[in-house]
Amino acid sequence: MAILAYFIFFLPLILAPNSQFAKYHANQGLIILIAGIVIMVFGMVPVIGWVVAPIASIGLFILWILGIINASKGEMKPIPFIGNITIIK
Repeated sequence: MAILAYFIFFLPLILAPNSQFAKYHANQGLIILIAGIVIMVFGMVPVIGWVVAPIASIGLFILWILGIINASKGEMKPIPFIGNITIIK
């Protein structure tokens, strides 16, 4: 269930509402989604956005993979840089 949170963040909230583990990874998935939207919007800025956005997208993809790995190991370990942000409690 926690791995699915990195693809569709709200699915674990619906299917396992009492699981702290699922909620934790749903929060991580939501943070990655929001960061992706911010990167996409920043990528529309001429020149600087065109250079920074592709690099940031690669970094976000790596964070996404790390989140999936942590979920598959059964760990509640925050992803680097943005993992300490809590939206879903």
